[in-house]
Amino acid sequence: MDIKRGLYVITDSSLSQDLFFDVEAALLGGAAMVQYRNKRADRDSALTELQLLRPLCHSAEAPLLVNDDIWLARESGSDGVHLGRDDATLEEAREVLGDDAIIGVSCYNDLERAIEMEARGASYVAFGRFFPSSTKPQAVQADAELLRRAKQQLRVPVVAIGGITAQNGATLIDAGADLLAVIHGVFGQADVRHAGETVSALFSESFK
Repeated sequence: MDIKRGLYVITDSSLSQDLFFDVEAALLGGAAMVQYRNKRADRDSALTELQLLRPLCHSAEAPLLVNDDIWLARESGSDGVHLGRDDATLEEAREVLGDDAIIGVSCYNDLERAIEMEARGASYVAFGRFFPSSTKPQAVQADAELLRRAKQQLRVPVVAIGGITAQNGATLIDAGADLLAVIHGVFGQADVRHAGETVSALFSESFK
């Protein structure tokens, strides 16, 4: 499944009383890709949730990725995985998940790491945090200039993450972000669908 430009939502169990309902609302709001992130769930619960989410995401033509866990991604039939610095290597993920899997890699504020990961076969690279983040308040700071430099040197899609909202996301798109990864800015809002629509609209506005 292809990676499309747009909103990339990341789930958070602390923000969703009904995960299926909230992800469906985010997809109706225009989410182009979904990452399942649940640090609390046991493996069986996570697998059950992913097996419910997969047809929902696929009906919206949005890839479903798993945070960190390559084996959970394979067992659930998800479309790929997102890896941090301390997770499995990109090569291990590719061996387990296959050539068609989407494998994204966190690159923080490190362009050289992104260049290396693209060369090793990453499907996309993610930079951030760009703004204060309640999910990872201690994450390293990145700036919009990094996105501009990345777009000049990389061919794979570039993701921006960290405290992104409808109010601050446009500057990152203008700097070159292909996707905005959002947690609280969508799932932490009273109307998830409307929040998704508002962030998704930034991509249309960037063409004007």
